[in-house]
Amino acid sequence: MRKNIVAGNWKMNKTFSEAEELIDQIFLEMEDKSFQCEVVICTPALYLEMATDYAEEGRLKIGAQNASEHEQGAYTGEISAAMLASLDIEYCIIGHSERRKYFHETNQQLAEKTDRLLDYGVKPIFCIGEVLEEREENIHFEVVKKQLEESLFHLNKDEFSNIVLAYEPVWAIGTGKTATPGQAQEMHAFIRSQITEKYGKETADEVSILYGGSCNPKNAKELFSQTDVDGGLIGGASLKSDDFLAIANSF
Repeated sequence: MRKNIVAGNWKMNKTFSEAEELIDQIFLEMEDKSFQCEVVICTPALYLEMATDYAEEGRLKIGAQNASEHEQGAYTGEISAAMLASLDIEYCIIGHSERRKYFHETNQQLAEKTDRLLDYGVKPIFCIGEVLEEREENIHFEVVKKQLEESLFHLNKDEFSNIVLAYEPVWAIGTGKTATPGQAQEMHAFIRSQITEKYGKETADEVSILYGGSCNPKNAKELFSQTDVDGGLIGGASLKSDDFLAIANSF
């Protein structure tokens, strides 16, 4: 049975004291509520150790926002999968559209990052999705299929079962625009169909596929009610504990 997951991507936000306050708020509110999903926060790397201290005491899961494709070595400023594993980090976002755009990450590079994370038992939250021009040209399915094939479909069935996918229509990230529930379901169903072709229906039915792109407390319930939408990768709304946990409580 696949998991429902709501993961917060803090991006490059919050000072240390602000981060500690937000984690504390989320932690305390989670203790008083029950959720029908796994709740994950992906903080800046500087705050991961602090975040794991909270996770040890409750149901909160912790993820990183990026990892290097390299095992170790002279890569100043990079963070390896082994480093994340040594902090008991359970998840790591890779392939986010901002990393692809601003840091020119390629599908091959992301395949290598995926391998490193899996080597150390860290589950990738792997982002895929199209930009506005690609959707307007009606090639969004081809774009997503290529991302899957070139970055993930080298994995065997057991390896792939440890992947969480996040579909993010790039045109909806931070813009206030959201894919309609129908658009989200259409793409999520397509993604699952591609997994079925490669790995079989049993594997496809087990993979969690999250929606990312201006998800908020008002639209989360309808988005999450779609057959193939298993939760969300939440950006701006994850920076406010009430909004984030309202989204997590939308199942």
